[in-house]
Amino acid sequence: MYDLSDMLFGELERLQRHFDDMMGTGRAASIRSVAPGAFPAVNVGNTPNSVEVYAFAPGIDASKLDLSLDRGVLILSGEREATQRERSGEGYSYTQERPVGRFRRAISLPDDIDPSKVEARYQDGVLRVSIGRRAEAQPQRITIQ
Repeated sequence: MYDLSDMLFGELERLQRHFDDMMGTGRAASIRSVAPGAFPAVNVGNTPNSVEVYAFAPGIDASKLDLSLDRGVLILSGEREATQRERSGEGYSYTQERPVGRFRRAISLPDDIDPSKVEARYQDGVLRVSIGRRAEAQPQRITIQ
């Protein structure tokens, strides 16, 4: 049997998270992360030769995306338009988790990236950005004599 106070506090915590997401006041989990609910969600990783960024942005026209690299910061911005139903106000939504409107994400990159080696591809709602690393930053094998 559930305690009424547990249900009440659980619902209050859910509402607080929802409010934080809507207002952009949520707390980041670490110094390099952002508040929960940031759009688009991203995965950032690396290989020995590149830094790989995946931005999950389904339902966006690629022409509405803007990508730039400035002093080691990758900036992704764009706009997700409302559907015809959302624009017309038809019906009622019980919950709305799909964000609409303008967005912007800034991602700090390592110091060893090469801004001249950037490739970006948007397919099936996923933007993949591959940024090469500078050759002089690559580990080199040294012959011992």
